[in-house]
Amino acid sequence: MQQVNDVSIMRQATATLRQSVLKEAAWALQQEPVTITAQSCPRSTGGLHDFYSEGDYWWPDPKNPDGPYIQKDGLTNPQNFVAHRLAMIRFSRIIGALASAYKISHDKKYVQHALIHLKAWFINSETLMNPNLQYAQAIKGVATGRGIGIIDTIQLMEVVQGVEVMANSSVISSKDLQSIKSWFSQYLAWLTIHQYGKDEMNAKNNHGTCWVMQVACFAKFTNNQALLSFCSKRYKEILLPGQMAADGSFPLELKRTKPYGYAIFNLDAMAAICQVLSSANDNLWAYKTADGKSIEKGITFMYPYLKDKNQWPYQHDVMHWDDWPVAQPALLFGAAAYTNTAWLNTWAILEHNPTDEEVIRNLPVRHPLIWFN
Repeated sequence: MQQVNDVSIMRQATATLRQSVLKEAAWALQQEPVTITAQSCPRSTGGLHDFYSEGDYWWPDPKNPDGPYIQKDGLTNPQNFVAHRLAMIRFSRIIGALASAYKISHDKKYVQHALIHLKAWFINSETLMNPNLQYAQAIKGVATGRGIGIIDTIQLMEVVQGVEVMANSSVISSKDLQSIKSWFSQYLAWLTIHQYGKDEMNAKNNHGTCWVMQVACFAKFTNNQALLSFCSKRYKEILLPGQMAADGSFPLELKRTKPYGYAIFNLDAMAAICQVLSSANDNLWAYKTADGKSIEKGITFMYPYLKDKNQWPYQHDVMHWDDWPVAQPALLFGAAAYTNTAWLNTWAILEHNPTDEEVIRNLPVRHPLIWFN
């Protein structure tokens, strides 16, 4: 394996993404804010400022059309209310693009436009979102909200990463920055105190991973050292030993009806945790359990199937099989952590601008340049 340093890898990554970043940022500059207050659903028991979504795999019961929904695992109901989710994804893409363009160009116009969107979501009383997910992934006739709905706010991670990148521009005032951090501090309190947050934290699959990933990201933004330590410990003592098999696979994801997509998603989330939390004193990239489980082993397991998914030895996903893989962040983060040019080269030739909504929603890192210091 050819060994290269992180600077060289980031230079190559920037060269790979420069054109698409500036193109997406040009689009973002033309976008007006659209928050969750723009649309509402009559099935929501929350208010205008409360995020609402519905469980993906829940459908009307043919035997009782007006009754509670029934589950069809892996099959998304196209009639679900998704407007708030789409608005948040759009917001994430806008901030990610603008922050990436600012990091490349240092042009403050990108920050000035991003601030308009940030104020709409977190500061302006008419349009802001309440800092909780109490009504996410509801199920008609079954639940007004569920802990697993918390996965919907993985979209806010790139908002936070973008603000971190743009904070040194002098465009975002200390007052506005503090207001944004206050919103995330309130959300962290809800994530760690409300029963839905506790339920999600204790999930044994990708939902538990994504709780740690989000909390780590938001805790770093708000300088919550206690939660940062908690997330690092949970990764080392719960997520890695509890979810990874000896060969580096994730058995709970492989049991699903979309094992390929879920295995990729969980790997990306764990890699993002390592990227956020690793420091000179606590390097999760170097961490191994007593029986040898590590994020490096996880990437090594999936790499052949990301390079050539025709080699995938498990069942094909019931939906979106043709849309995976894309430029998975685990490959880039892993390439930088382990100076692995093979992973970098595969990442470089994969799709960097996916259009499938399922892939976009389950890609926690779409603008990787803003995830590096």
